[in-house]
Amino acid sequence: MIKKKKILSIVGARPNFMKVAPLHRAIIKSGLFEHSILHTNQHYDDLMSKIFFKEFGLPKPKINLHSGSSSHAVQTATIMVEFEKVLPKLKPDLIVVVGDVNSTVACSLVAKKLGISVAHIESGLRSFDRTMPEEINRIVTDSISDYLFVSEESGMINLKKEGISKEKTFFVGNIMIDTLVSLQKEIDKSEIKEKYKLNGSDFILVTMHRPSNVDNKNKLGEIIKLLNEFTNYGKVFFPIHPRTRKMLENYNLFKKLSSNKKIIITNPLGYIDFISLTKNCKVVVTDSGGIQEESTFLKVPCITMRENTERPITIKVGSNILAGTNSKNIIDHVEKIFKNNIKSSKIPKYWDGNTATRIVHHLNEKLN
Repeated sequence: MIKKKKILSIVGARPNFMKVAPLHRAIIKSGLFEHSILHTNQHYDDLMSKIFFKEFGLPKPKINLHSGSSSHAVQTATIMVEFEKVLPKLKPDLIVVVGDVNSTVACSLVAKKLGISVAHIESGLRSFDRTMPEEINRIVTDSISDYLFVSEESGMINLKKEGISKEKTFFVGNIMIDTLVSLQKEIDKSEIKEKYKLNGSDFILVTMHRPSNVDNKNKLGEIIKLLNEFTNYGKVFFPIHPRTRKMLENYNLFKKLSSNKKIIITNPLGYIDFISLTKNCKVVVTDSGGIQEESTFLKVPCITMRENTERPITIKVGSNILAGTNSKNIIDHVEKIFKNNIKSSKIPKYWDGNTATRIVHHLNEKLN
């Protein structure tokens, strides 16, 4: 009997779980490989980590590195040191990393130095802004990966320009959409709207967590003013990322936000409840990359509060507006959307719920 190759997938932060879950299911269904999951614990809060194992039906991680939170350098170094200790015991033939978090680049570097192949899911995305830690993580990971799985056409173009061999790149689509498609029934059963008395599409869903928006007191103060202005159009639902909450408290700004009764503040939500809100809101205002993609698939208008995006397809197909951080500009877009002045949009190629199956097909061709 031929021994199956071992694949080890790395999760560490909230966005990783919805990318690894469909891959795990596709690998198990195929019967082609042994598959296990390692959790770096980069996000260690139950609301940012544990809940997703339950929602996505993921098995308990084979290893938990308990890396915790710290500066980028310390966190990356901690993950590398701890990962190097366990990798010789696990002996995978391939590690799979996803996205652009510190766990992604840290585990890729360790694996390559130990002669283990690396597959990167969500390769080729570029904001062309090297002040973003995520951009550095993307570039470094792509430069050393053996198999690069790409979610949108811009990724293929970027990798070609960077001299990555065509034989290593595979346009497979967006694996996050696999999770959304697989959980549609559960999403539609969510009672989150009823719980918070959100009737119809009368509310704005807001998420904000990037350092460029929340680590500066003046910028964060402007965002609070903006959220208060949003309430002229409807309720505002704001699940607060732990980083954002910490900065609001550090700058003594939380009261300016919580005093407005039309702003609903909660802790981070589970995936099913959050996607239910995304599906049913009037508009999403965010600085998240993943939410730009999810709202695109759901054909819900999205206003991105950033000067750039590594997901240009979301703008090209018409669902996402790259609005920058100018408050007047953002308000103008919100007003147009509430007046139903909305562009028609479409779903990008291969965002169809079958990305994980395509990845497993390519891995089988390359590894077996």
